[in-house]
Amino acid sequence: MLELRPSCEGCGKSLSADAPDAMICSYECTFCEVCALSTLRNVCPNCGGNFQHRPIRPRAMLAKHPAATQRHPASINQESHAAFFERYRTTPPGER
Repeated sequence: MLELRPSCEGCGKSLSADAPDAMICSYECTFCEVCALSTLRNVCPNCGGNFQHRPIRPRAMLAKHPAATQRHPASINQESHAAFFERYRTTPPGER
């Protein structure tokens, strides 16, 4: 079950459980759409995977399985990510 992390790991923006701009990789690294697609250029700085919009859990299910409340540290090391991005920039997500 998805954690539904409450904030962007890039800029720290709050992302509610129903945030339409929340994006995740397959490991649930969570970023806002601006960070995921612009700053990170659709390459997760942690695993090299791509991002997809995070599904929205129905309200009735949030009562049974609430979203996470612990925020992850917000930071993107631009220099480190630039090197990481170079490794994957020409490789489609399905072939990384």
